[in-house]
Amino acid sequence: MSDAHPYELAFEKDGIVYVSGAAAIDADHNPILGDVECIEAAFEAVSSRLAKLGLGLEHVVKTSFFVTDINLRDEVNRQYSARFAEPRPARTFVEVSAIPYGARVAFEAIAHRP
Repeated sequence: MSDAHPYELAFEKDGIVYVSGAAAIDADHNPILGDVECIEAAFEAVSSRLAKLGLGLEHVVKTSFFVTDINLRDEVNRQYSARFAEPRPARTFVEVSAIPYGARVAFEAIAHRP
């Protein structure tokens, strides 16, 4: 937790890990704008948060994507299929009017510790 984030970026309770929404931004909080790059950045941010708890994407059971452009769906689907083995996690995908820092995508996840 920090002043910028009055919540945990990833929180574990009873073997369930809740990863807060990871916006596609760089270290200086500038948005990553390319279609492929912004989705990759969001995946990497969630992966990093999971790794700090000794977990990986293979432990994810549910995801939520928030995008400012519904047309990102095809690229999200492509990367989702490449990054998650079958059976893939359940997913929510919604278009929103804005994401902090001007990001185009934010990704949150729920994972299970075996």
